[in-house]
Amino acid sequence: MAPRTYWKGYLKLSLVTCPVTLMPAITEGDKVRFHTLNAQTGNRVVSQYVDSVTEKPVRDDDEVKGYERGENDYVMLEDAEIEAVGLESTRTIDIDMFVPDHSIGWVWYDRPHFLLPGDEVGQEAFAVIRDAMAASGTVGISRLVMYRRERAVMLKPRGKGMVLWTLRYGDEVRDEADYFDDISQSKPEARPLTLVRKLIGEKTTHWDPSMVNDPVQERLLDIIAAKKKGKKRAAKPKPQAHEPEGNVIDIMTALKKSLQAEGKRSSR
Repeated sequence: MAPRTYWKGYLKLSLVTCPVTLMPAITEGDKVRFHTLNAQTGNRVVSQYVDSVTEKPVRDDDEVKGYERGENDYVMLEDAEIEAVGLESTRTIDIDMFVPDHSIGWVWYDRPHFLLPGDEVGQEAFAVIRDAMAASGTVGISRLVMYRRERAVMLKPRGKGMVLWTLRYGDEVRDEADYFDDISQSKPEARPLTLVRKLIGEKTTHWDPSMVNDPVQERLLDIIAAKKKGKKRAAKPKPQAHEPEGNVIDIMTALKKSLQAEGKRSSR
């Protein structure tokens, strides 16, 4: 069954406009979630905001956003003031510019959404924009109000549709040079490099979504199923973490042993 429509609006490029629908590309709907209960009564525990000084509960109408400018000193902003600085239109994806597809590093990618035509009439305009981006190797950049904040978004062709990625804000992405600059630039020797490439070849396979299954989720579901039947399922003992022994053996010996082990697995 197709999921519910998440967002409806328009895709606009200069004078070309077409209705579009936006759907989240990922979901956490099947994740195991827990409520906090009172162990004595079995009732759910509710949370509420409490004044940090008077320790009295705060009514919803009295809650306000505050920006700290000093110790116990805040600038208060109403919700209406915060919302007023957003885009005037929250229903139009107006493509401002295009950039080469490869120019945006993965670290800027935030959350993916599927973008598709909103009706049959708009399919031609949608397809023209999509295919032109694919042919030119570019992605579109726009801005949109999502998750209650104005965000930069990237439109990337994918199959018959597009993927709209929200992009991280500039102050969220750290400069990799702060971390990588101290790493030695010396080139590895040819022999170990050849063996590592061979080892990679031995371990290379086709991508499969099962590679990223959540084993903790599966075990939790087993425990919940057992409790539903009134059985007490013994939890598996936590595996002991084994620290690597460090660079005790030289890298060539380690690589040769690794390749031998992989060869045995392949033959089995």
